[in-house]
Amino acid sequence: MSEKTLTRMDLSEAVFREVGLSRNESAQLVESVLQHVSDALVRGETVKISSFGTFSVRAKSSRMGRNPKTGEEVPISPRRVLSFRPSHLMKDRVAEGNAR
Repeated sequence: MSEKTLTRMDLSEAVFREVGLSRNESAQLVESVLQHVSDALVRGETVKISSFGTFSVRAKSSRMGRNPKTGEEVPISPRRVLSFRPSHLMKDRVAEGNAR
């Protein structure tokens, strides 16, 4: 597995190279897209990106957890969690990468 991490700067650089916008415009475009995705998720909407996957927010109810060190039961409060489900095309691409 690669230790490389794809960053916002990497994305804006790719937009700069492939689309031809200026570096500043590319960075603004990437920020704008990420902001729209974030805002939709905060509102509880599902974000589906074709051939990539679906981001959604799930509500988890309260439950009892356990401190692994002490064994003491601890209440876990209800919360919203982000989940990602990759598309079949993305799963296939990742699987092909494993075959190399």
